[in-house]
Amino acid sequence: MISSSSTTFSIRRPLALTLSVSLVLLALAGPAAGASRLDTLRAKAQAAIERRDPVSAEVMLRAAVRSGTSEDALRAHLGEALLAQGDRIEARKVLEAGAFAPGTESLGWRVRGQIALAEGNLQAAANAFDMALRSNPGDSDLWVAIAALRFSGGEQLQSIEAADRAVQLNPRNARALAFRGLLIREQYGLAAALPWFEEGLKVQPDDPALLGEYAATLGDMGQYRAMLIVCRKLAQVDPKNPRPAFLQAVLAARAGETDLARTILQRTGAAFRDMPAAILLAGVLEYRAGNINVAVEQFDRLVRMQPDNLEARQMLLRALARQGSDQPLVSRFDGDAQQPWATPYTQKLVGQSWQRLGQKQRAGALLALAAKPHAHGPAPLLTEFGSAVLGATYTDGPNRAQTAVPFIRALLKEGRKDEAQTAADRLRDANPGAAEAHLLAGDVRIMRGDVAGALADYQNGAAIRFNEPVLRRMDAALRALGRVRDADSMTSRYLAQNPQSLVAMQLLAAAWASGPRRDAWTAVSRALAARGQPVSAR
Repeated sequence: MISSSSTTFSIRRPLALTLSVSLVLLALAGPAAGASRLDTLRAKAQAAIERRDPVSAEVMLRAAVRSGTSEDALRAHLGEALLAQGDRIEARKVLEAGAFAPGTESLGWRVRGQIALAEGNLQAAANAFDMALRSNPGDSDLWVAIAALRFSGGEQLQSIEAADRAVQLNPRNARALAFRGLLIREQYGLAAALPWFEEGLKVQPDDPALLGEYAATLGDMGQYRAMLIVCRKLAQVDPKNPRPAFLQAVLAARAGETDLARTILQRTGAAFRDMPAAILLAGVLEYRAGNINVAVEQFDRLVRMQPDNLEARQMLLRALARQGSDQPLVSRFDGDAQQPWATPYTQKLVGQSWQRLGQKQRAGALLALAAKPHAHGPAPLLTEFGSAVLGATYTDGPNRAQTAVPFIRALLKEGRKDEAQTAADRLRDANPGAAEAHLLAGDVRIMRGDVAGALADYQNGAAIRFNEPVLRRMDAALRALGRVRDADSMTSRYLAQNPQSLVAMQLLAAAWASGPRRDAWTAVSRALAARGQPVSAR
């Protein structure tokens, strides 16, 4: 639920980035290059990296070292060139083999931090970025890297602050504009992010990362023609980039072109093998194509990666049912069907499997529940152990999500809501920049009947990261408090920013199902029906 770290970093405690040889030899004739020649060489290497040709940068830098230039003088730039090629092992070897020459320390330590960040070592990344800050606190690229570190550790608010700092230091830094756009997308919505990507593309019109995010955002907004245009450009400037193919596969899938989507997705090879969204897409496509065994494998893999991903669990349940795997189905999902938050669909499928297995009593109980669905409030997700077992690890790390969240769930399951609230508030206060920490505290308050207090927590979380899980919570809380107009207004604004959001449409359709807003209900119902989500007639 929340990703956090057990350590305290010195950079705001981040808890959530990446010629010719003969001419070079002539320019560096002699045992060592002078300061001006070094600056020229470094500038040329940097220019090569910027135009996505890090191999040329490496060649010229290594040639300079062979001709007598100090290795320390070029160590930081050579490490950057190697990292740009994706060779983290060699880059680390070069960067750790000696010192950084005066004036290059910030770059060297930044690259070392980026390597650590890419490998998931947040502590090492924080230490390296600290060293870089001591050398050059005004480095815009460094602040982009710090923003990425903080976001990776779950501290979205601190990430926003770092990205803002990067843009302030260099308003024409395309990397800074792109990352700020990503955070804007999380914080305010898709439409609000577009100008940031467009501004970055004015600076670097051929930047693959920027083009990819711009295309993805356009696609999520339903601007498919514009997305395809950007995808084509991305394919031109970076032919080996698999992102355009993936985005086009998503587009084909949304259009119902299953065979085309599968064909396009296969072109990406193993590039997105471990990306949850790609695994889910692959599973859905295989399910549609009738390859149920393959679909089960994909959904099962995703559920093992993300046990709390309810959408993935629902898809695995559905695939197992279609496969006719009754025993595996009940083994995996009988526990889900017994929970207060179980959907009638889950109860029905599990009940039918028990029925086929000859367990009529179990089947009857679940099928009866499915036939009479009832509204329910939030409930804690399953935990493997009770609070007595989880309490020991919690005491050792009460401010870490990986220990606090299971403990809080166990307390709630045991009815110890006040203690759960204390633990949730402590986690929130220790991680004020993590939106999920605010949501957790609010969820516990909802379970204790404190809707107004929960709304305050949800609003604090939304100020950092306003996504569909936050929208659901805030909409429900506002309506529970009788603030219907506020709920309608908020959800409508969210839909304006994220025009393809099924969640926002469904919330509005449910809210307008009874009442005077007939035209509005008709419009949103048609939009849902066009997306395969029909709404019952009023």
